[in-house]
Amino acid sequence: MTREGDAGLLRTATASVALCWLAMVAYPLAQRRGQARRLLTPVVVGSLAVTTSAVVVRRWGVRRGAIAAVVVSLSTALVERIGTSTGVPFGRYRYTDRLRPAVAGVPVVVPLAWWAMAAPSREAAHAVLGRRSTPWERVAVGAFALTAWDLFLDPQMVAEDFWRWRRAGRYRGIPATNFAGWLLTGVAVMAVLERMLPARPQPDACLVAEYAAMGAMETVGFAAFFRDPLVAATGGAAMLPIGVRALARTLRMSDD
Repeated sequence: MTREGDAGLLRTATASVALCWLAMVAYPLAQRRGQARRLLTPVVVGSLAVTTSAVVVRRWGVRRGAIAAVVVSLSTALVERIGTSTGVPFGRYRYTDRLRPAVAGVPVVVPLAWWAMAAPSREAAHAVLGRRSTPWERVAVGAFALTAWDLFLDPQMVAEDFWRWRRAGRYRGIPATNFAGWLLTGVAVMAVLERMLPARPQPDACLVAEYAAMGAMETVGFAAFFRDPLVAATGGAAMLPIGVRALARTLRMSDD
């Protein structure tokens, strides 16, 4: 990667982060289930995916980054398609027509969301575990870190009627099988990343910061704007300890 290419990727990541944050700030100010939120959702997910992609390419190169993005996106799209058809592994649910475009019944933003937070979750797990972590430790903690994000994501998307569950669960209408499915899928995704994007001794600070920032913004958003203390407390309790510890350890490693 040349210096010019490296600088270009940093500019892309910075611009997409700014767009993501602006969209996330505007989202709770818009009407619930209104057209604005429907349009802002792909902006948030898309800019988050661009941020992750730019940082991954800068860290691991174009070839590895592109292959990882394609494999994770296509495989999670397939899992979502199987899920809507059979109920495995998440439970019985279906997408409404509010998220477009869709391919084979799966909205395009859904696999993009999996990819957008997969690499940040793996690097956050790597930072939490330290330099001597094993691949399977990173897979396990990374899958949990990714599932922790869904404690925010699913309540928000269900509230917007982007998808519906056949049988409502106890956590804002979401069944426990959903999170079990996320853990299982997360393990597979993390295993792919371990193969495609080998962990380096030093976790990527940008991806760790991306995970920590999302945890903080989601917690504040649900507590102060969506006025949902249950989701704020549950999601925050799952994401924030990982994000804060990962960020602290990453900063400490960079000083060594």
